[in-house]
Amino acid sequence: MGRREERLRQTEGSRRWKNGLADRGGGPDRRASRRAMLVALGISGVFFVVEGVAGYLTNSLALLADAGHVLTDLGALLLALMAFWAAARPPSDARTYGYHRLEVLAALANGLAVWGVAAYIGLEGYRRLLAPPQVMAVPMLAVAIAGLAGNVAAALVLRPSAQCSLNARGAFVHVTTDAVQSVGVVLAGALMVAFGWYLADPIISLLTAILIAYSGSRVAYAAVHILLEGTPSHVNPSALMRRMEAVPQVQMVHDLHTWTITSGYHAMSAHVVVGSEATHDDEQLVLARLRDVAAREFGITHATIQLEHPGLLCQEAHAPASTEQRPS
Repeated sequence: MGRREERLRQTEGSRRWKNGLADRGGGPDRRASRRAMLVALGISGVFFVVEGVAGYLTNSLALLADAGHVLTDLGALLLALMAFWAAARPPSDARTYGYHRLEVLAALANGLAVWGVAAYIGLEGYRRLLAPPQVMAVPMLAVAIAGLAGNVAAALVLRPSAQCSLNARGAFVHVTTDAVQSVGVVLAGALMVAFGWYLADPIISLLTAILIAYSGSRVAYAAVHILLEGTPSHVNPSALMRRMEAVPQVQMVHDLHTWTITSGYHAMSAHVVVGSEATHDDEQLVLARLRDVAAREFGITHATIQLEHPGLLCQEAHAPASTEQRPS
């Protein structure tokens, strides 16, 4: 295969990879995610009303807490849908990456909302632990079982979308932790029906609060990591640098940076030194190979690479220690 044919193959391969992963607004995965969220929104809306009314009438904190968590589910789903809509808007001169980060901000808001719910449940559970009130256990148990079924249905609808979007994952975490909470509510109802042990209501609520706080922390941490432009979890910068330096005619790579624009959309920038004898065609082939390596082997769909010649290196003043200039 000639040099020109190989260059075309590399360029086309990178383009196909990028088009497959970086269709941020209207791709089939995004449309499926929006449909799933609309269905889950309907399910959660119905059970929020049912559990809220039933929790008030039966005097069950566990059921009210479950309704409160469903309310955060509704907020998470609405924020996710808004973020999907915003991410579909095209880039502009003022926002050259478009509105992708709104997804991340919405995911962070979801995580913080979970902490708020956990704090309320914890405080109210502690108060009721000191003085357990009586609960209408039989109707509370019936509603809790129905709520569990609704949460499981919503989680199953959202599960496929959680693999391709941080924001969808945030909504999925809300719904799945709510399903786990519903198991606790069912258990508390069963204990009260069988033994009249009303202390089960605040105990289950306190345990659920801990679980909710932990789950929300994971989503919030992932969002903050992206906002701080941390390295994508699947990318090893040292391995990426070594792989790029293994490309023919590349002498050295320095000032390498990798970050995430939004979930599934990763970027990098790097300065690459090539031999002074390299022609224009050689340089274009090197660029095609480097972008192909970044896309196919490291899932980086947006690569900005600056080629340099020995003696004309452009070294950044604050390059990370792991990407300092190294001898070839």
